[in-house]
Amino acid sequence: MDFKLMAEAFPKILDGLPVTMGLAASSLFIGFFLAIVIALLRGSRFRPLATAAYAFVYVFRGTPLLVQIFLIYYGSGQFEIIRESFLWPFLREAWWCAILALTLNTGAYTSEIIRGGIEAVPFGQIEAAKACGMNAVMRFRRVVFPQAIRQALPAYGNEIILMIKSTSLASTITLLEMTGIARKMISQTYKPLEIFLIAAVFYLALVFIVTRAVAFIEYRLNPERRDAARVPVAKDLQTAPIGDIDAGFR
Repeated sequence: MDFKLMAEAFPKILDGLPVTMGLAASSLFIGFFLAIVIALLRGSRFRPLATAAYAFVYVFRGTPLLVQIFLIYYGSGQFEIIRESFLWPFLREAWWCAILALTLNTGAYTSEIIRGGIEAVPFGQIEAAKACGMNAVMRFRRVVFPQAIRQALPAYGNEIILMIKSTSLASTITLLEMTGIARKMISQTYKPLEIFLIAAVFYLALVFIVTRAVAFIEYRLNPERRDAARVPVAKDLQTAPIGDIDAGFR
């Protein structure tokens, strides 16, 4: 194990962290709003829109993300109509192609997560909102979406983690994020173990931060969990003094 090389690799791979975070944050942010639209279209009564949304989800969930990146980066330039359009200044850049591929991919997966959360909202609450005179937009904003996001948050946390790791695929189209820098160093030193080990440490640190943040948000969005944490368990009630039991319920 070459510890000197690992020490040299640490700051160099760290330089790729802003690119990794930029790719993940941009794709997740845009993809989240795209996912809301797709999830709503999936539940539309207008069959062509529902079918189009289903086809979008099926295609981007059914094909590898690496293939999607290659199709967008290498394939879009083969069409003259694209090269002559306003899209070409963006699609000829690896950065925007990577963001587009990651956004479409996470939008497809996240739409199914949000759709599951929406369908988990009790129908009686929607009927009650209608009885209160709320229109469709107000019902979605005040009743459906807040409950759906609480139901979907654990699964969406997994999607965030997957997207952070999926940014490593952007190195295949010349982007020097953390994995791209690691691959470049390996081509110069021929020591993949030490360098990829440092890259793995960075990804593990990012995943740890995300899991803690999602757990905190989930805790804050679920009042029943906070209340349950304050209530003493039965074993504690049997052994605790009377004064402590009274204080625990206050």
